[in-house]
Amino acid sequence: MAQRLKTDWILFLTVLTLVCFGLVMVYSSSSIVAELKYHVSSTHFFLRQLGWAIFSFLVLLYCMKRDYRGWNNPKIAFAALGIVLLLLLAVYVTDSGSHRWLRAGPFSLQPSELAKPALALFLAFFLCRRMGAVNEKYTLGPIAISISIMALAVAVADLGTAVVLVATTVAVIFVAGVDYRYLAICAVLGSILGFGFIVMKPYRLARFIDFVDKNHTILTKIDPDGHILEYAHKTASTSDPGYQQLQSKIAVGSGGFLGVGLMQSKQKMLFLPEAHTDFIYAIVGEETGFFGAALLVFAFLIILWRGLRTSLRAADSFGRYLALSVTVCVIVQALINISVVLDLLPNKGIPLPFISNGGSSLLSTLLLMGMLLSVSENTP
Repeated sequence: MAQRLKTDWILFLTVLTLVCFGLVMVYSSSSIVAELKYHVSSTHFFLRQLGWAIFSFLVLLYCMKRDYRGWNNPKIAFAALGIVLLLLLAVYVTDSGSHRWLRAGPFSLQPSELAKPALALFLAFFLCRRMGAVNEKYTLGPIAISISIMALAVAVADLGTAVVLVATTVAVIFVAGVDYRYLAICAVLGSILGFGFIVMKPYRLARFIDFVDKNHTILTKIDPDGHILEYAHKTASTSDPGYQQLQSKIAVGSGGFLGVGLMQSKQKMLFLPEAHTDFIYAIVGEETGFFGAALLVFAFLIILWRGLRTSLRAADSFGRYLALSVTVCVIVQALINISVVLDLLPNKGIPLPFISNGGSSLLSTLLLMGMLLSVSENTP
């Protein structure tokens, strides 16, 4: 008898609601910016995001109706990593300025976003084959090499996404039973490399300094001549690296409990940079208030709940690790973005899943959700 497939409607409708809400917020937060800053129609960013949403949702439905066990294949797992690395190399060569975008006319793609589903597939494939031997060098070595190459390639231009990739890997191998001493080594090496990438870009260093030592009290003692500060502000777009987070806190604070109303934000009128992308959660807080911002967090908690439930109920280890990788990846990204907006973490330039404007981010997120729903559909 054929296995009866059962859709996780709670997860599916939560994802659909988040995408629709994201479209509303993209229009609200970008309409004025589109006209005043980019001199295009007020619906420019909304229509582009709508197009990406339709395409990405079709990808979700396709993945959702596929049997995830067909992805438990070395050709698929390694091909996914290889394609992403080739795209990252191509973008490094073709986009000499930011090293982020592959462009072809009006179409653009950010390959670093595709690293997330590729990593989720690879982790699930590799760990299910090394169950019971996760602490052996033949397990940890390939994982460490793969994630290091991927993260280093991404971190050149997109440190925030690299942090998400590393955090996802650490969480998944922790659940798989890796020894604590290896996690400690990973934490030390990750911190050193992370700080190196922060120092590599002056604007990153400026943001970091502003977050940990806003008044430069400690920095003045370490570097009384101000050479570090001079380097950090070399490419800063404003004299205050914390300007975005200051404006985002003003937006969230002015929203009160119920908000000022949809489309009524004042901070989106060029006061808050990147209001429709990385800092869109601040506009959510301003227009829908604490109530709306809390509901959005609750929606991510539903995804966490259904994702972990799917992982625990999965029919095999591949499905278990795939569901776990996908869930951790999306939730960690959301947690980092919201923490940055609320000034709990230094600015990393990372979008809010489902909500922020950006086709590559939406495609990556819905591809991940399609993979998670596939595991759920094919679990008896």
